[in-house]
Amino acid sequence: MLEIDIHFQRGDFELNFKEHFGEPVVGLFGASGVGKSTLLSLIAGFLSPSAGLIKLDGVVLFDSNQSINLAPHQRRIATVFQDGRLFPHLNVKDNLLYGFKFTPEADRHIDFSSVVALLDIEGLILKRAHELSGGEAQRVALGRALLMSPKLLLLDEPLSSLDVRLKQQILPFLKRIKDEVNIPMIYVSHDIQEVNFISDRVCQLGDQLG
Repeated sequence: MLEIDIHFQRGDFELNFKEHFGEPVVGLFGASGVGKSTLLSLIAGFLSPSAGLIKLDGVVLFDSNQSINLAPHQRRIATVFQDGRLFPHLNVKDNLLYGFKFTPEADRHIDFSSVVALLDIEGLILKRAHELSGGEAQRVALGRALLMSPKLLLLDEPLSSLDVRLKQQILPFLKRIKDEVNIPMIYVSHDIQEVNFISDRVCQLGDQLG
């Protein structure tokens, strides 16, 4: 369960958001500029709310009243961005294992071979990141995030940089993650068809967020 009740202001931009999310996949839909990516950054700890509370499975991630603000690496949250953000100097295997190495053994709930099979990337293991197509890079980015065994997976417009053909290739893998891996997800997109395909619940962000 993710509980959010926050206020955030930076310059002229203001975001107020209060919600409880308990579904396996929640889709956040809305036009550019309404605060979708900002909200994910606040949940992940990349940005700090001006005031409010964020809790994940009963653990306080942020509480302005108690001066609690856990660092991103303490939150057990993984984020996949639209550009993948793989390490170009590493091969696919080392990219996949990057977060896995820093996850305590007791907290690891999914193994390397399972992720490789789930995302069908066996043939990519020794390739360098710069040798991958856009769709392949996003599958590797998803795998790296899953191997962190996060309590929450944030997907920030993960398909927006791909053409229609590649989107159609990646969407089934997202569905497999939803069906086969017990990790709650928040999926952000301005494409309502994507959101409806993957989500159990859709939350539309609009003018009320600032």
